[in-house]
Amino acid sequence: MCRPKLTHCLALLLPLLLAADAPPDLILHNGKVVTADKDFSIRRAVSVLDNKIAAVGTDDEILKTKGANTKVVDLQGHTVVPGLIDSHTHPRAAMTEFDHPISDMESIKDVLDYIKSRAAVVPKGQWITLSQVFITRLREQRYPTRKELDAVAPEHPVMFSTGPDASLNTMALRLSGIDKDFKPTDGGSGFVEKDPSTGEPTGILRNLTRFVKAKPAEKQPTENDWLDRTKQLFHAYNEVGLTTVCDRDASPDAIDRYKKMLDGGQLTVRLAISHDIKSIGPMDLIKQRIRAVAKHPLHQPNPMLRIIGIKTFLDGGMLTGSAYMLHPWGKSDIYAITDPTYRGVLFIPPERLLPMVRTAVESGLQFTAHSVGDGAVHALVDAYDEVNKTTPVAPTRSSITHCNFMDPADIARMKRIGILADVQPIWLYMDTRTLAAQFGYDRLRWFQPLKSLFDAGVIVGGGSDHMQKIGSFRSINPYNPFLGMQTAITRTARWYDRPLHPEEALTREQAIRMYTTNNAYLLFKDKEVGSLEPGKYADLIVLDTDLLTCPADRIRDTKVLRTYMDGKLVYGRE
Repeated sequence: MCRPKLTHCLALLLPLLLAADAPPDLILHNGKVVTADKDFSIRRAVSVLDNKIAAVGTDDEILKTKGANTKVVDLQGHTVVPGLIDSHTHPRAAMTEFDHPISDMESIKDVLDYIKSRAAVVPKGQWITLSQVFITRLREQRYPTRKELDAVAPEHPVMFSTGPDASLNTMALRLSGIDKDFKPTDGGSGFVEKDPSTGEPTGILRNLTRFVKAKPAEKQPTENDWLDRTKQLFHAYNEVGLTTVCDRDASPDAIDRYKKMLDGGQLTVRLAISHDIKSIGPMDLIKQRIRAVAKHPLHQPNPMLRIIGIKTFLDGGMLTGSAYMLHPWGKSDIYAITDPTYRGVLFIPPERLLPMVRTAVESGLQFTAHSVGDGAVHALVDAYDEVNKTTPVAPTRSSITHCNFMDPADIARMKRIGILADVQPIWLYMDTRTLAAQFGYDRLRWFQPLKSLFDAGVIVGGGSDHMQKIGSFRSINPYNPFLGMQTAITRTARWYDRPLHPEEALTREQAIRMYTTNNAYLLFKDKEVGSLEPGKYADLIVLDTDLLTCPADRIRDTKVLRTYMDGKLVYGRE
């Protein structure tokens, strides 16, 4: 009598039974293997068979399994941790300097010198743009003024853009048709900052860069250029130990590019994807686009490339002066705020946000939105709370992106609903000086409250929000995960003389988990990577530094000696 089900099961089990006795392909021994498993176990050695972890244990336990063809690496006491994961990147950053190098900028003079240098080579009348040089990171802590931009490039339209906000010179305003009476015509939010004495535009726009008629003067890349530089970036990620990243705002073109790279065996990082969804336009069309993402062929489990959900933008930024807050920002020379009641800009009103969240959750997609201010965080938690009454949110692992400013009551609600947090610790390092000058130390009590989130049981992932340039420290934002860990542990910041609310500091184990197990869960990869356990993919890195015992202020100096993905060396030398 034929038993097809039993035959099928035996066919599946046979390779596993044979593999159980097969010698490993790779053994790393004589080291400190930080497994990041449930118990945060520390072992001495690890073995790899095919592309997965075969075993972890003592040197004797692992070495006795080696075969004639097993490659054996003596770690010489070095530390091994799981391949690191960045929950929030924008790989289009690879193209920032395609046309020409852009120097690092720490002052208004640096900004104006750059624009002046571009005015010398860009034909008159053509646009000069500079983006994502944030005023919080300039020593003067302010926007370049319209007058300053006019002075260095009087014959060019100039836009100094920090995302949805920008400072424009006179020609740029005129060519874009933006005057004191300008108002958005597409149903979206935004406004023109005006001089209180004259009523004329100051040059600063809030959430209106979509109306600026800038035309790129730089040479435009071909698709091969995109592919080559994206591969270069992914290798740079490997250099700092990253083996998985999430593109948190991917366009259809980018997704097609990643699929080409996957098919060609050119991916050296695993990719999770949040598909970009615009929030302006007819709601029926927006919901249709969300449902289309759920039907995309890549919205299926895949260890290398998977669309996990959608991303949109709920408010402005703390880097630009437009994050939506529960309480007024206060007048500010730093951010050019003159209205004492100004609370920032909420891009999506609640009556539009709710159907977007509901459609994503009902479609089985992870929803996330850029939500910097505590007002935006509160609005998004409200939407999740309402949807959760009829459709459980937790299975979709929906999250809040950035959640820099928080209300403690919303932390409790996040845990109850099952909402995750995607946080960028490096922003604390880069921006505390300016934020403290604007809000004062006390109001920053609930700025990146990492320990409170952990204590409440909220799963927190660590990301960079890498936007521009290749180079883990020179990039905007820096994508060096060891700087992120150090910042989460020490709460110390550049150009600031004391830790920022050290009561919110993480332990070293918690900081490592942000970039390993927690991020793996956030990106639906917890069954695949994030810890060094038998059966998981062999993504691991060898470090020159013991992250658990080195001085805390030296963690950022950690160097990666070798990076393995799928048990194969993608960075370093044996």
